[in-house]
Amino acid sequence: MMMAALVAAVALIAVVGASYVSLTVSAVAVVVLILVAAIGWPHLLGVPARKSQSAAIALSALAATAAAYFSPSGAALTWLPVAVALGVGAIFLIQLLRGTGQSHRLESTLGASSGVLLIALGAGWVAAENLGVNAGSSGVTLVTGISVLIAIATALLPWPDRMVGPLGVVLAALAGPLCALIFTDVEGLAAAIIGAVCGAVV
Repeated sequence: MMMAALVAAVALIAVVGASYVSLTVSAVAVVVLILVAAIGWPHLLGVPARKSQSAAIALSALAATAAAYFSPSGAALTWLPVAVALGVGAIFLIQLLRGTGQSHRLESTLGASSGVLLIALGAGWVAAENLGVNAGSSGVTLVTGISVLIAIATALLPWPDRMVGPLGVVLAALAGPLCALIFTDVEGLAAAIIGAVCGAVV
C-alpha cells in the first residue's frame, strides 16, 4: 500500500509540475503515465490476453488525451465518452475473439473495461490545462493535485475504510480551498468542490 501511494504521489507531482511548463509538456507527461498504466493494468489484475487489452486501454486513453489537447477550451472532454465507448467495445471484441470457454472471461472483461474508464480519465489533466481559468497559472491543476495528495495520504491511515473514506473526502475538501487561498486565485467554493470530488474518487 505504501509503495502504491508513493508511486501515485510521484506521478501526481510529475503531472502538476509539467502543467507549470506548458500544455505540451503536460500532455507528454500524461501520455507517458497512460502508457505505463495501460501496460500495468492487466498485469495487476492477472487476467489473460494482456497485450491486446493493454493496447485497447492505451489507444482509447490516448485518443481521449489527443482530443483534449486539440479541442478548444470548454470542449476538451467532448470526445472522452466516445473514446471510452470505443475502448470498452474493443475489450468486448477481444473477449469474443478469444473464443468460447476461455477462463476468466468475466473478470477480464470487467477489469479491463474499468481500466479503460479510469485511465482515459487521465485526459482530464490535459483538459484542465485547456481551461481559460487555468491559463498561465495552472491554479486548478495545483488545487486538484494537492487535494488528491491529501486523499492519498489519508488512505494510508491504518483505520477501517468506513472511517478513512469519509475523512479523506473531508480533508481533501478542506485542502482545496486552503491551497487556493494560499497559492492560487481559484475561488474557494470551486476549490472545495474539486477537493471533495478528488477525495471521493481516491
